[in-house]
Amino acid sequence: MANTFEEPLFRELTVLENKSDKNIIKASKSKSAGKTKISVEEESHHGVKIVLKKDENDSLKEIKFVCSCGQSKSIVLDYSE
Repeated sequence: MANTFEEPLFRELTVLENKSDKNIIKASKSKSAGKTKISVEEESHHGVKIVLKKDENDSLKEIKFVCSCGQSKSIVLDYSE
């Protein structure tokens, strides 16, 4: 059993075109947009959790604030010029 902790790394997909009304996305209508690391700050501040979304190079892409009531707000960071 390995003693090292690895952060979860997920593949991020983009849907090219989905004209059907169903919840099915065909592989031919999607492409890989890269890899994403997601971490959740365990300390909640007045019922708000903070979710950090990073790319595979540990650059911060999105900060999401999730309220215990179910509402959420996001800040998306774009590093392109």
